[in-house]
Amino acid sequence: MQAVILAAGEGKRLRPFTMTRPKVMLPIGNKPILEFVVEALVSNGVRDIILVVGYKKERIMSFFGDGSRFGARITYVFQDKQLGTAHAMTYLKGILKGRFLVLPGDNIVDKDLVSSLIALDKGNNVLVTESDEPSKYGVVSLMNERIMSLEEKPINGTGNIISTGLYNFEAEMLRHFEEGIAQGKYGISDVLKSMLETIDIRAVFGNGQWDDAVYPWDLLRLNEIALGNKGQIIAGTVEAGVTLKGSVVIGRGTRIRSGTYIEGPVVIGEGCDIGPSATIFPSTSIGNGVVVGPFTYITNSIIMSNVTVSSHVHLSQSIIDDNVKIGPNFTIASGPANVRVEGQYHPIAKIGFMAGEETTIGARVVVSAGTIIGGGSRISDGAKVSGNIENRSIVI
Repeated sequence: MQAVILAAGEGKRLRPFTMTRPKVMLPIGNKPILEFVVEALVSNGVRDIILVVGYKKERIMSFFGDGSRFGARITYVFQDKQLGTAHAMTYLKGILKGRFLVLPGDNIVDKDLVSSLIALDKGNNVLVTESDEPSKYGVVSLMNERIMSLEEKPINGTGNIISTGLYNFEAEMLRHFEEGIAQGKYGISDVLKSMLETIDIRAVFGNGQWDDAVYPWDLLRLNEIALGNKGQIIAGTVEAGVTLKGSVVIGRGTRIRSGTYIEGPVVIGEGCDIGPSATIFPSTSIGNGVVVGPFTYITNSIIMSNVTVSSHVHLSQSIIDDNVKIGPNFTIASGPANVRVEGQYHPIAKIGFMAGEETTIGARVVVSAGTIIGGGSRISDGAKVSGNIENRSIVI
């Protein structure tokens, strides 16, 4: 069976982290979201994978190559204009050879969920699940297993069963996508909605893990899921006087200095220098080439690669992009906040802050909960920062 992974989109609501990478390449548990999807397919014996790429496609292609490193055979299809998911499918004519799977490349899925999808061997099927936030997705109503209606991102509550964007289709569905595009329907859900009265489309509840990141703070939840319980894997150097508790993974060339306390689940990449006397608490992932200074405290955070976190820094519920430098005595008071994304405010029960890549934050800076600092910004010593800071800003 062939699988199509849709990976052409940008993920504008996840800025500043998608300014230089597509959403599918955001690191969760120290590996791209897209890697979870590829691994789930390969573990089910699906190795013929077509990746539909577009925005910043080079980041995807250079990482996955021909797929052999992951046990797959990857073919790339370039969607030059990201008009929608059904539009992406029209690029696959002549490539798909029969029944096929469609998966979003920006969702966390596991082996069991994909197994549920593969088991469907007739008709056209949509994998569904229940959601506490159905207004972010396509909401379906069912009669027995048949989908009777499909409403994309409804404003008013119409139910809590949503489409996950994972499909198992007959080959004939490609023709319907082409017909839908001719009628101005560019999304898969739009095409399916127009077909419900004439074609039997079935909903299936999958067994396994599915989750999606729509907004930046969602990445923290996905990171916690991805870290799981990997046990202790120590490939680096751990000095005397270090305490490791629970699931802790330490990459090659990383040094954990004396007096440091780490309580998992925590993943630390390669070539890092941690401590001495640093404290790292659960649900934290740290990328490659990261320096964490003495007496620094980090919990429930994503620290990407080549980041410098100086001494006496407090980080909680935060996401730090590549090549960020944080000066000493930095403080983020994590807590409730109304966070603005694309002109809308979202109440978040507990959040720290987010910093885009190549940002430099000086000493003794205090940042309010829910602050988003754009990439390439400069925050001067002693500054107090809150709200949304545009890319390449200077705060004094």
